[in-house]
Amino acid sequence: MMRRLANFVIAGMAALASIGCASASAKFYTLDSTATSDGAPAVRRAIAVGPVALPPSVDRPQIVVQVAPNQVRVDEFHRWAGPLDDAVARAVAGDLAVLLGTADVAAAPVSGFAPTHRVTIDVQRFESVPGDRVVVEALWAVRPAAGGNVRSGRTVAQENVTEKSFDAIAAAHSRALATVSADIAHAIRADASARPPRARAR
Repeated sequence: MMRRLANFVIAGMAALASIGCASASAKFYTLDSTATSDGAPAVRRAIAVGPVALPPSVDRPQIVVQVAPNQVRVDEFHRWAGPLDDAVARAVAGDLAVLLGTADVAAAPVSGFAPTHRVTIDVQRFESVPGDRVVVEALWAVRPAAGGNVRSGRTVAQENVTEKSFDAIAAAHSRALATVSADIAHAIRADASARPPRARAR
């Protein structure tokens, strides 16, 4: 009898736990374009951003946060709204559109879009420390579609996070990506200065 009662209690607790898990809903986050124009002349180039490579440890729907040295937590209830590589590409594309003063910027692949330059990004670090900081370290390259010199660089961007919320983490990563975008925009401007647009045939 006691064994049956114990089994009943355990079954009841398991049922309550499963109901609690089912009722918990995940929250979803995006990366935004946060760059602001510095008033420089527009660059008449068409830019495709992508592909973007990410460390396997963060390339997942769940947001991964650093909780201690050599220890991370994969949070099941705080997730990116879409693939993180796509979110990074779209945020950088939006930043470049503002920084270069052109609407001809898109996250690759895009059908019917013929870019003059392609931007590839290899993210080496994408760290999130709640209430402290985020760090984005990226190797990037700007390749003219017509061939020629490839301009590449490495950007390490760190942004403070004063709150422990996941909204603050996503916002800080957006600001860090704007710093990466600024370095890429500088390289595109340098290439554009070295390659004046060809005059149209009459």
